[in-house]
Amino acid sequence: METETSEQDTKNCCGSATHMMKHMCCHGSGGALYGLGFLGALWYYLTTATSLLGGILGVIKAILWPAFLVYGLLKFLGM
Repeated sequence: METETSEQDTKNCCGSATHMMKHMCCHGSGGALYGLGFLGALWYYLTTATSLLGGILGVIKAILWPAFLVYGLLKFLGM
């Protein structure tokens, strides 16, 4: 029973823990890109805010910047 549990613990969506360890470094760049985009957007929105409400909205916009980007792209493409 314990061996089944330990085998199930090492399994993941990639198949096994060793498979995941080999391919982990290839899939981490999306988080870094989002993080840099978040920091840049946060800096922009906070430095252009003229009130407390503008700053709060700036933080919200910085979190949701990918949605604004996709919306603008689809609007530009006419979809």
